[in-house]
Amino acid sequence: MNRRMILHTVGRLLQIEAILLLLPLLTALLYAEWNGAAAFLATIAIAAGIGTLFTLIGKNRDRTMFAREGFIIVALAWIFMSAIGALPFVFSREIPSFIDAFFETVSGFTTTGASILTDVEAMSHGLLFWRSFTHWVGGMGVLVFIMAIFPSESGRSIHIMRAEMPGPIVGKIVPKLRDTAKILYLMYVAMTAVLVVLLLFGGMSLFESVIHAFGTAGTGGFGVRADSIGSYSPYIQWVITVFMLLFGINFNLYYLILIGRVRSALKSSELWCYLGIVGLSVTAVSFNIASLCETAAESVRSAAFQVSSIITTTGYATADFNAWPSFSKTLLVLLMFVGACSGSTGGGLKISRIMLLFKAIRRDVKRMLHPRSVSVVKLEGKAVDESIILGSTVYFAVYVVIFFVILLLLSLEPFDFESIFTATAACFNNIGPGLGAVGPTASFAAFSAPAKLLLSAAMLLGRLEIFPLLVAFSPSTWTKK
Repeated sequence: MNRRMILHTVGRLLQIEAILLLLPLLTALLYAEWNGAAAFLATIAIAAGIGTLFTLIGKNRDRTMFAREGFIIVALAWIFMSAIGALPFVFSREIPSFIDAFFETVSGFTTTGASILTDVEAMSHGLLFWRSFTHWVGGMGVLVFIMAIFPSESGRSIHIMRAEMPGPIVGKIVPKLRDTAKILYLMYVAMTAVLVVLLLFGGMSLFESVIHAFGTAGTGGFGVRADSIGSYSPYIQWVITVFMLLFGINFNLYYLILIGRVRSALKSSELWCYLGIVGLSVTAVSFNIASLCETAAESVRSAAFQVSSIITTTGYATADFNAWPSFSKTLLVLLMFVGACSGSTGGGLKISRIMLLFKAIRRDVKRMLHPRSVSVVKLEGKAVDESIILGSTVYFAVYVVIFFVILLLLSLEPFDFESIFTATAACFNNIGPGLGAVGPTASFAAFSAPAKLLLSAAMLLGRLEIFPLLVAFSPSTWTKK
């Protein structure tokens, strides 16, 4: 295993994080928040110092990388990134506990949106900016960002992208991986900029527009008000609804549209399955909550916003869906597990993986009835390799096992089953709010320190889709050469 290259890459990441911290530092200075500015300066010095040390120690001409190195780099990078990113909260004393700050930062980078804050409106502008900026950085993947701006140090960097990007099938959209990363980030930046402009038209301040654009683009859900998006205008709510759905779509489809292959993009079965689930869910919830709303328009808007927020794992809210009828709450919990499309910034199991599982089940049932028949599982009109089907099946099995292990350990906390179950689902699927004690108007502050660390691990497992962390912390990974 190429340990020096792993250390060198993690060091480069921390140096990039030091640069990224300049933006919230400037925000703190702009609002004359000297305590916050000092916290950011100290964190920048630490990130740059550790990053430089790692890159010097790991300096090596050998840049050989295989899947194992890719998994380890991604796992360690996200852990170090979250640990360093938590320091401004601690140094400023706005979140005095490191474990609480680590939970908040992991929630930000993994685009979960779960929070321990009970009074978000009391936070300074600089810390609010950093808190939401972590969503935007983590949405597309910070290592993909590094590949976009730095020359590739290995011809095998695809292992990093596959380990960090969500979904069962990840590949290049153009021959050069660095160009692929650039294209992804250019589309990401452009869509975020358009959203900022549209929110400004709706009456939001520039600061609020940027914060909510970060939260929407990264499908994270951090905001600046205690009621999330509830007190904003219907226009703002509809704009965020549409963009949550847009950021939940595979970015490869946007590239196809950009190069004029619109028909190919519209033929995506995953896209139509995703939109179909959203449409049916919005219709069902609209009718179910109609008696709780003053008008039909309000019920449709509330249903569309909340369904979009949950399926894309954004976590914003315009209403306390904890008070909705059981049918609507159950449907939202199911959507937590479904998630968005592969290759998007959303979390969850992913539409394509669920489609593969159902297609594989249907094929196996057909084989039982007709043992001699030969059938091929197809996705997007192409035959799917058996290794990918097996990988999706194994992922689902491991997903279920880890989910129930987390659920069992979390049940030691003094909360009811609804709260424990949805807290596990919300963190593991990178949603944010759950039901009961962790509903959209509550927080995770009441959980114990060990439980917060467990949920932080759940968020990382969900964002990195389990295997990078399992590989990184497997003893056999480090004993084998």
